[in-house]
Amino acid sequence: NTVIETKGKWCADKFKKNQEIMANLWAEIAELADFNKDGEVSVDEFKKGLECCKGKSYNDLPQAFKFFIDSSFRTIDIDGDGSVGIDEYRTDCVQRMAYKTIEELDASFNKLLNDDDKKKGGITLDRYQELYAQFIGNPDENCNACHLFGPLTVIE
Repeated sequence: NTVIETKGKWCADKFKKNQEIMANLWAEIAELADFNKDGEVSVDEFKKGLECCKGKSYNDLPQAFKFFIDSSFRTIDIDGDGSVGIDEYRTDCVQRMAYKTIEELDASFNKLLNDDDKKKGGITLDRYQELYAQFIGNPDENCNACHLFGPLTVIE
């Protein structure tokens, strides 16, 4: 994250600060999800830990989650203009997975947008926070926030 946040440059002070932040973040996540206190969070423990987020808005999420969400936004907002546009969304998605067509990505991005997002030219931090809270807290698989990380693929 340090390299991404500094747009490819290296800053030892920023790295040290990020190390401290991540250590604190881990402590908070472990408190929420390391149920057997073995110093690790298994997939099942993580899923169980997410239960505390169901039906909550961003403001009601644990501090560790809010920090992670805000940090993720800063990483995706490559140009730092305070909004994630379609180019930044595409870039974020293809770093995780390959897609057959650009139209898949564009359709998924457009499903995230409400009228206000369209007027603003993308997803602001406040909107990203709202979408992320829905992504982790709304069990409806048809919720538009399900597209936050790219097009959905049916796994059978």
